[in-house]
Amino acid sequence: MKQLHLAKVHRSLSAQMVPFAGWEMPLQYSGIVGEHMAVREAVGLFDISHMGEISVRGPMALDFLQRVTTNDISKLMVKEAHYSTVLNERGGTKDDIFTYRLGEQDYMVVVNAANADKIFEWFKSQAEGDVEIENITMSTVMLAPQGSKAQAVLQKLTDFDLGTLGRFRAGFIEVAGMEVLVSRSGYTGEDGFEIYLMGEPQSKPMRGEKLWNELLRAGLEFGIKPCGLGARDSLRIEAGYVLYGHELTEEITPLEARIGFVVKFDKGDFIGREPLLEQKGGGLSRVRVGLRMRERGVPREGYGILADGEVVGRVTSGVLSPLLGVGIAMGYAPPEIETAREVAIEIHGKPRAAELVRPPFYDTAKFGFGRKQVG
Repeated sequence: MKQLHLAKVHRSLSAQMVPFAGWEMPLQYSGIVGEHMAVREAVGLFDISHMGEISVRGPMALDFLQRVTTNDISKLMVKEAHYSTVLNERGGTKDDIFTYRLGEQDYMVVVNAANADKIFEWFKSQAEGDVEIENITMSTVMLAPQGSKAQAVLQKLTDFDLGTLGRFRAGFIEVAGMEVLVSRSGYTGEDGFEIYLMGEPQSKPMRGEKLWNELLRAGLEFGIKPCGLGARDSLRIEAGYVLYGHELTEEITPLEARIGFVVKFDKGDFIGREPLLEQKGGGLSRVRVGLRMRERGVPREGYGILADGEVVGRVTSGVLSPLLGVGIAMGYAPPEIETAREVAIEIHGKPRAAELVRPPFYDTAKFGFGRKQVG
């Protein structure tokens, strides 16, 4: 099992360590609900170094990425990032990714931990011409301060004006005396940053440990908490973000997952384009839906989704929302579910009333990166 650079640090904080996607990861430190609410109300810090990073460089890098990803790489300026997908020949999703343009011919693709080796091998098999592809996952530390106070925390460690760094923008800046790549992005729905410390040998993780400790120290006055996978999952469900292996698989297309905004048909040919065009023209037989419980009960993966008393789909992710205090879920059902008189989720063999909700599940005026600032 792969070990994080900061594994000893997490154990020293009494983290509950669990296997995840081939890595030993912290599930929680002080408790999932408290960690979740720290992010929603102030700031939390995640170690997400299990995520995969693939460097793509060279004169043919742009053409290569245009062909193997669905978003339009040509629109990315240097120091910008965007969300995208990698498809198979049938239009199914091999992974959902973030792509950074670090230089004129220099890109970094961030992939899900479970898919890092798969996507790296896929990229190598599809490479043509002058393009260099390198898996830099094991030498990269990735930390994510997330929450409305994340900027205030990080600003204490850098002279760079973080107020000038817009959402999905990135840059190499000095933080706590180290040059790191910082992007304004995250997987919680809140404002926040993802920090990449590159070229960090696992045998000498001192810089990574220093960065983690400095971030926690800077966040003390704001009530920062180290956060694990449990809070990361509940936060992303509240935000309505997909998770590979749940809302996305090799059998599910971006159109069905309702992330069609990452598919740019007019950019030219890419792997999976024709099947997606056929699906778009013929109509979707299933779509991702959000559900909020109207009765007591916690929806879980695999539970049936009912429309007017008939099972029409299945839950892919569900949780008791720490913020809302009710069960929320995502799953797949026919588009016609939106015209159903009654919607329910089958919990322990009994239908429990629910309602369709377009995520995010929270009030975006009060929570999330677009919240209204008070004072």
